[in-house]
Amino acid sequence: MKKYTIVVCDHIHQSGLDLLKNDPDINYINAADMPKDKLVTEVIPNADVAITRSSTDVDDFFLDNAKNLKAIVRAGVGVDNVNIDRCSKEGIIVMNVPTANTIAAVELTFAHMLSCMRAFPYAHSHLKDQRIWKREAWYGYELKGKKLGIIGFGNIGSRVGIRAKAFEMDVITYDPYIDPSKATDLDIKYTTNFDDILECDVITIHTPKNKETIDMIGKEEIAKMKDGVVLINCARGGLYNEEALYEGLKSGKIRFAGIDVFKKEPATDNKLLDLNNITVTPHLGANTHESQYNIATQAASNAISAAKGISYPNALNLPIDESKIPSFVKPFLEMGQKLGFMAAQMNKTKIASIKVSGQGDIANYLNSLVTFVAVGAMSFRSDDAINYVNATFIAEEKGIKLDFEELKESNVYKNLIRVKLTTTDGQTTTVSGTIFDDGKERIVCLNGFDIEVPIKGDMILFKNTDIPGVIGSVGTILGNNGVNIADFSLARNEQKEALAVILVDNEVSNNALSELSNLDACLKVDYIRF
Repeated sequence: MKKYTIVVCDHIHQSGLDLLKNDPDINYINAADMPKDKLVTEVIPNADVAITRSSTDVDDFFLDNAKNLKAIVRAGVGVDNVNIDRCSKEGIIVMNVPTANTIAAVELTFAHMLSCMRAFPYAHSHLKDQRIWKREAWYGYELKGKKLGIIGFGNIGSRVGIRAKAFEMDVITYDPYIDPSKATDLDIKYTTNFDDILECDVITIHTPKNKETIDMIGKEEIAKMKDGVVLINCARGGLYNEEALYEGLKSGKIRFAGIDVFKKEPATDNKLLDLNNITVTPHLGANTHESQYNIATQAASNAISAAKGISYPNALNLPIDESKIPSFVKPFLEMGQKLGFMAAQMNKTKIASIKVSGQGDIANYLNSLVTFVAVGAMSFRSDDAINYVNATFIAEEKGIKLDFEELKESNVYKNLIRVKLTTTDGQTTTVSGTIFDDGKERIVCLNGFDIEVPIKGDMILFKNTDIPGVIGSVGTILGNNGVNIADFSLARNEQKEALAVILVDNEVSNNALSELSNLDACLKVDYIRF
């Protein structure tokens, strides 16, 4: 089986490297310490997937050399160093890891907010470094009762709002790209008038960096603010105009600022550091042990899924406008791709058609779902670089019919998708899945067997005649072959057949699969790898 090459361009936590190293299908190259020109010209041309951080620019030079690249995983949130438009033209999927460092960034925001309100770093230095005990020099302000303006109410901004409510602050947010109920359901005011934010006591920004948000707070905006305002930026450098910020701090219009990010980094010569009413940190938003572990493992897992064509989690250049779809849709799209990948493993003959059915609100997005399912199904058995951009064209070239239909509503599942894959020899494979309120993906039906299992890891599908002793024999064979069973789910049908879905902790050898197939009761064995 072909090995996929994943290149790690920048330093990530060892946990992510271990995931890449331990996957038998992955050829992993750690090029984090390699000079960038050598990385791009000598390593990237052979990469299927690249994992990057802020130290590697995915620019024209990078992409000119990325001859085989199918995906880029940005190990973090910001992708301002990635030319997404050029990637889309080249058919390269761009992904990020948007939630791995969420809590770290939220808590750093409050560290700066509290430090600004109480001048904590300066009081600390006064006592520790200068050995001066002067309590009367350090009267601060309380967060309670202050009005907090949050610009951007996504993963981080919304959590800042929740915690600010616990401090008994009066919270208002400005974000034209969310449903207002996302804020109002949390008892947080929502405004479409940006001037409402400028009237707050404390303002914090949590937006991406793009043409719309660069210098979002400048000289004119600061002039409208109340005297003694406190500004916080733990998002991206350049969202506050640094010249205007400097003048506002110097004049006292801005009483204090807490800044973690700068327009140009490293920022050791930035004149903001000359002021004594600012708290600064060197871009530490993601610098916790927990977030670095989360970033690395999620980035590595996403890169592996992308390399194998299983799914492209958190893809940013999808063939749909994410701002125009409800938040529940994207997880179903990603699950649909996994179901297609699974169906293709269950029936390895040439695909003739793929039909996607939907029930509930997700049925309104079947046209997009078909594309995702096709990517998963065709990626399993194709040497072509298949992605959301070219999937329908490749399906047409291969003579694969893509179709979809809406199912009748039922009282069992709020939303459900069903994938039916038919091969050229007339065999069909049908798998249905849903996502429950806990956010977990579940298979709920396999070829007519009602069964509930998570969509993850390695699994054995063992179909047999329903007679005594089969489960024991299966367990014995797996145990003798060193395979540890993580979960064992069983379903039966009216034809006196049984289906076992066995989740396992380690790779299953061909010998073990052969022994299972040779059991008298065995009707079919499939080995699925996600």
